Amino acid sequence: MSYAIQTTNLSRSFNQVKAVDQVSLEILPGTIFGFLGPNGSGKTTTIRLLLGLLEPSAGSSRVLSFDPIKDGQKVRENCGALLEHTGLYERLSAEDNLDFYGRVWHLSTADRKARIKELLDKMGLFDRRNEIVKGWSRGMKQKLAVARAMIHRPKVIFLDEPTAGLDPVASAAFREDLLNLVHNTGVTVFLTTHNLNEAEKVCQQVGVIRSGKLLMVGSPDKLRLEKGNAFIEVVGSGFSDAVIHSLNQLRGVESVARNDQHIRINVTEGVDTGFLVPFLVQQGVKIEEVRKGQASLEDAFLTMMEEGND
Repeated sequence: MSYAIQTTNLSRSFNQVKAVDQVSLEILPGTIFGFLGPNGSGKTTTIRLLLGLLEPSAGSSRVLSFDPIKDGQKVRENCGALLEHTGLYERLSAEDNLDFYGRVWHLSTADRKARIKELLDKMGLFDRRNEIVKGWSRGMKQKLAVARAMIHRPKVIFLDEPTAGLDPVASAAFREDLLNLVHNTGVTVFLTTHNLNEAEKVCQQVGVIRSGKLLMVGSPDKLRLEKGNAFIEVVGSGFSDAVIHSLNQLRGVESVARNDQHIRINVTEGVDTGFLVPFLVQQGVKIEEVRKGQASLEDAFLTMMEEGND
């Protein structure tokens, strides 16, 4: 099977600090891969290793079948990147920014014009193409920066925290444009983010890294099932300390959280929860509403972070 990105025990140390510690990944073409972890966990260092900007201390990687160290130029020619900075010239218009980068990549005049129109259309920016970028919102600049990274038709694009600092509306618009871009072009996206809700909505595969070590790789559903408990939410009254204590003693109940007229009962995956409502009624609880749910990706992520602290 051919992978867009593949690493085998990839490692990088800075003096005594292991920034990336034996990370092994296999990412299929045309997918959005979410790389999740707290600050300082090794996400950005991994991107720099994959782009050939850093040499590994041990292990190996392949990007589009190229070795980033031996074939770094080939890797970078076939990849786009939006890292810490947008790379935009804010005194230029959106169209002039993309025209400049099209020239850098030696696109012909006709190809450059067609590609600029195509990308600005896809990102919903074509009607604003003649505006100076300096006055744009952060969300619009980020979308233009993605277009800038895509100008030369890369097969892989690296996005490092692309929605950081965006408001919820701008973040949602950015996610929609990103999904459309992947659908229309087949590009592979390597996305780092702190926004677990974002990763859950757009990523087909995610990896969780902590202190340089890869804790788990799989679909968001897989992570939720393996690391997140199912839960029951009950709205009502009568949730006394004695009731909460009794719930915690029941088999299959992992934990109970109370918030005013609402409790959340986290249960072991696969446990039949039909006994909980009759039990609460017997305890004198007045129930108004019951909801059953599955842990979110954020719940699973936090569980993994807590396990790492044990």
